[in-house]
Amino acid sequence: MIAGLAGSVSTVQIVAAAAVLIALVIGAVLFVRTRRPNRIGSPEDAAAACEATLQGFNVTGAVVGADGGGALAVSGDGRVAAVKRLGRGLVAREVMWRTVRSTADGILVETGDRQLGEVRLAGVNVLDIRRLAPRHVAL
Repeated sequence: MIAGLAGSVSTVQIVAAAAVLIALVIGAVLFVRTRRPNRIGSPEDAAAACEATLQGFNVTGAVVGADGGGALAVSGDGRVAAVKRLGRGLVAREVMWRTVRSTADGILVETGDRQLGEVRLAGVNVLDIRRLAPRHVAL
């Protein structure tokens, strides 16, 4: 009788340990899958977001802030778009050149879009933006 009881207790312990282990593995997998990058990875990512979102926007150049928090992309016809990560994806909005201004920390774009807000490009300066702009666009 006691031997049977001892066997069932160890079986219960094994099942409980296995359940805890399975729960930990599932939790780790869900944590890794739901983590999203907080940065814009590259100018190519910003360009792809602009071309996918904005009609007829063919990117000729893009720049990402040093912290990856924001990006600017310029099209061949002189249009400019601000890019920012919202949630899991990148959001791009076309802006006017006059909303792009230089600050002590980098470039600031006031999009006027409530969802996007201000886009900051840390470590980017006016010369970086001038290199992006087509020659026929007056900054």
